[in-house]
Amino acid sequence: MSENIERIKCLIIGSGPAGYTAAIYAARADMHPVIYTGMEPGGQLTTTTEVDNFPGYPNGVDGPTMMVHLQQQAERFGTQVRIGMITAVELSNELGGLHKATVDNSKQIEAETVIISTGATAKYLGLPSEQKLRGGGVSACAVCDGFFYKGQEVAIVGGGDTAAEEATYLANICKKVTMLVRGDSMRASKAMQHRVTSTTNIDLRYNTEVDEVLGEQVVEGLRMLNNETGEKEEIEITGLFIAIGHKPNTDIFKGQIDMDDMGYIITKGKSTKTNKPGVFASGDVQDKEYRQAVTAAGTGCMAALDAERYLSSIEKEVTA
Repeated sequence: MSENIERIKCLIIGSGPAGYTAAIYAARADMHPVIYTGMEPGGQLTTTTEVDNFPGYPNGVDGPTMMVHLQQQAERFGTQVRIGMITAVELSNELGGLHKATVDNSKQIEAETVIISTGATAKYLGLPSEQKLRGGGVSACAVCDGFFYKGQEVAIVGGGDTAAEEATYLANICKKVTMLVRGDSMRASKAMQHRVTSTTNIDLRYNTEVDEVLGEQVVEGLRMLNNETGEKEEIEITGLFIAIGHKPNTDIFKGQIDMDDMGYIITKGKSTKTNKPGVFASGDVQDKEYRQAVTAAGTGCMAALDAERYLSSIEKEVTA
């Protein structure tokens, strides 16, 4: 084996709640995990100001602090947390085979097991005013952040099932929800469309886009554009929710790992096993339904346990 190639037992790709929880369990199982943080150390939670729904924080916690706590806990048991990006992989098809990974297009690693926890990236509109106020009233998760706007007026952008579901969720706790749909109809299922149109405090606007998010430090309003008439209108809101979809961070695994048509990794049954022996997936990279920190952490635990059992089964075969 080349001196330039490092061999490890467990490689964890991604450093959100799934990756760090997997690291905690893998380290306690003497798997000596190495975690590469990726481009966004800590994952999506580092852009979240307040986390009120993760167990164990009765007074809430800000996202970056929570991720530091998870990292410290993983390191306490011996996890190596490394800043770096896995830029290529070559995954083995053989039981007990070594999986190869390239770090930052240079360093080579061989791993007996791989846990993929690269997450999914929320899609945003790309407006400068929107980006400026992310964490100041602009959010991509109504279930995560909607509570902070209880009794207030908010807006949501999107026309699919996720947007419809989040709009009705917000309508239960907010005074008014303005829903912006870019086209002349919603893409959501008929049942979800009916739920939206029958909710009295949802103001549904078709052929409407965000022209600008108003506010300096926090969201104070929204300027909307009717893309048919060119007419602009301003409304006062305190929160803007973007629900135009997520993109799973799975590009480097395409052609090797089984995925659905949206790019989410397919896992077997109730496990975190992928189609490659010794390769497991946890968190938002394989979960397009819940996308919560606590569910990501749960699957991170599962992935580490699955990896530990996989290694044990390989060792038994070798000694048999």
